[in-house]
Amino acid sequence: MTIKRHALLECNDLWKVYGHNPEGFLKAHNGAPTSDDLHAQNMVGAVRNANVKIYEGEIFVIMGLSGSGKSTLVRCLSRLIQPTAGELIFDGQDILSKSDKQLIEIRRKRMGMVFQHFALLPHLTVLQNAAFPLEVQGMSRDAREARAREVIELVGLKGREDYYPAQLSGGQQQRVGIARSLAVEPDLWFLDEPFSALDPLIRREMQDEFIRLQGMLKKTIVFITHDFDEAIRLADRIAVMRDGEIVQIASPEELVLHPADDYVAEFTRYVPRAKVLTLGSIIRPGPVEGEVAGTLNASDRVDMVADQVERSAKDFNILDDDGAIVGHIGRREIIDVLIGREVAA
Repeated sequence: MTIKRHALLECNDLWKVYGHNPEGFLKAHNGAPTSDDLHAQNMVGAVRNANVKIYEGEIFVIMGLSGSGKSTLVRCLSRLIQPTAGELIFDGQDILSKSDKQLIEIRRKRMGMVFQHFALLPHLTVLQNAAFPLEVQGMSRDAREARAREVIELVGLKGREDYYPAQLSGGQQQRVGIARSLAVEPDLWFLDEPFSALDPLIRREMQDEFIRLQGMLKKTIVFITHDFDEAIRLADRIAVMRDGEIVQIASPEELVLHPADDYVAEFTRYVPRAKVLTLGSIIRPGPVEGEVAGTLNASDRVDMVADQVERSAKDFNILDDDGAIVGHIGRREIIDVLIGREVAA
């Protein structure tokens, strides 16, 4: 059964062009200038004809090289900057037509944002920093501090409510930033390379924390990164950008198996496939003939079950979400993935 998902945020034919009279420039080129058109008139197409639907409850990752337009796209989606042209729909409403006052209300109450630089207020404690957005909303002190204590505990900082930012590690500071953005209970959460300033061990810890939080909260999240390993750990779907354009939108597995072009293929070239591919993508048809080792799920990633399958002399039946057998695998399929032998698409 196909479940129809609600698109919480979508953009259609979205452009952000920098230069002289960008609106007139787009109009003169029927809303679809080429790279040559942009270059000839010294215009910069920071976002070019973007079409995206972000569904309720998913983690949508936007990635690309530096200068690809990913941060500009997110700032357009959140209306921190005004797109040059296109349509932007949030929960069924055209937010390009909203006034500044209406946008402020939407951001205060329905959107959360976390950026690479923590931007904590150094003269405020952890509790005061986390409660700050609620203070701006006009919430009473008792109510906002009670909510702030909830999110501080949620991100693992209980007991540090009275610390100041300078007394915290980088990872702890980023947790305060996350707590602050969660305090308003946003429907939509934007994170722009939130972990890239952290050292590798803390970054991994914060990714684990993020996965834990999402498992509890089921937020709709737009997450920017340039790190494909981070993207495949977190993403339900990934948009890959180049020169302001979205080259491909797909699940991590689809990007690896079916890259749209050489640019996407280069992004995925050195990704350990066992971390991305699911058993459903490598199964042989039909159930096991003879004695079976057990059952596994088609949605399980290869790296999660590789040891178990390799240790078994028998094959495993593979089940779909409804518990029906959709195929089987054994050692050979797992080894093919681990050694990089071509996987049948």
